[in-house]
Amino acid sequence: MKQMHLAAHFPGVNSTTVWTDPRSRSQIDFSSFEHLARTAERGRFDFFFLAEGLRLREHNGRIHDLDVVGRPESLTVLNALAAVTERLGLAATVNATFNEPYELARRLATLDHLSAGRAAWNVVTSSDAFTGENFRRGGYLDRADRYTRAAEFVSTARELWDSWTPDGTSRPFTHTGQHFEISGEFTVPRSPQGHPVVIQAGDSGEGREFAASAADVIFTRHGTLEAGRAFYADVKARLATYGRQPDDLKIMPGVTVVLGDTDAEAQENAAEIRRLQVSPQNAILALEQVWGRDLSSYDPDGPLPDIDPDLGSDLVQGRVRVADPLAVAAKWRALSEAKGLSIRRTVIESTARQSFIGSPETVAADLEKFVATDAADGFILVPHLTPGGLDDFVDRVVPLLQERGAFRSEYTGSTLRSHLGLVEPVWKG
Repeated sequence: MKQMHLAAHFPGVNSTTVWTDPRSRSQIDFSSFEHLARTAERGRFDFFFLAEGLRLREHNGRIHDLDVVGRPESLTVLNALAAVTERLGLAATVNATFNEPYELARRLATLDHLSAGRAAWNVVTSSDAFTGENFRRGGYLDRADRYTRAAEFVSTARELWDSWTPDGTSRPFTHTGQHFEISGEFTVPRSPQGHPVVIQAGDSGEGREFAASAADVIFTRHGTLEAGRAFYADVKARLATYGRQPDDLKIMPGVTVVLGDTDAEAQENAAEIRRLQVSPQNAILALEQVWGRDLSSYDPDGPLPDIDPDLGSDLVQGRVRVADPLAVAAKWRALSEAKGLSIRRTVIESTARQSFIGSPETVAADLEKFVATDAADGFILVPHLTPGGLDDFVDRVVPLLQERGAFRSEYTGSTLRSHLGLVEPVWKG
């Protein structure tokens, strides 16, 4: 049976988290990170996944209501988690636009050593001048160049990791390319798993190609079994161009899970969670992100605006811009008109992440079906509560997956690569 991979995403930004739930705790205390990581390891998950933001996002000139103020830097948190976990992989989101290969390669290699081979890097990019204002380069990088820089960044980091021989000898390195020209000697020996695992997040054509060429895992999202199969087939087919095999890249969509004692109870729980996630205020914020206009005068329980989005808007800063606001607005209007939905109900139905809803038995069967029919290699679970949002899944669903033979009962290796079934990179020194 094809084995499932599972990862835990630490929640806290955008509308996934239910901030008002009395069980919701701190987004910045180390105890919250530790609780979720220990739960994931108790469930024998492959890795713990931590997002990162380089600037507090703004909405209409104010800090975005759904941002986390005071969130610690991700690699620092993961270095601390390495001391309180034993087998769980530790994945940090780090931007390839506003960092440098030598410095970041050292930090990742250090985490890999401190964790005995459990480090991973989720590569993200940015063409956002607003975020760039925090850095010397500012927002200089054109959108078209961000993936070329990221690809060279990853390649350069791997050159640095390979500059030490497997037996512990340091060799000088030299790299000359479009974005980087560096030389010297790398200070950190080759790490326990050769290279930290590379994760790439993205669904665009550019993102898929980058993942096929350079990543070990792709973090994606798709809403149906059919869409998952189409994405899976497309990305896996791109691997041969780069001399890679289908198993060299794991496809792991981000998903939510809502449980109940029965399927009906789970549906009721899911409806209540979505109602809490998309408050009246959050509905207007989501609408403004698409329309690029101040819509604070609109009634969340009323109809959608009859005006078109402002394509040149700077109302939202630091958040990913909607690729085609006119198309999204048209889609939302069509949904609203067809079902008679208000602004809030339209946002609730249009912005939900892929969810598995049902009894533990139903959810276990549905997860297994996605993997068995090549819609995914596994899942990155995004809970709606911090830090206890995975407790029920680990206690009630994981044992069923283990009984079905779809998921490991124990770790069989010590490194993240071994969890994911990835071979150690061949040394290219």
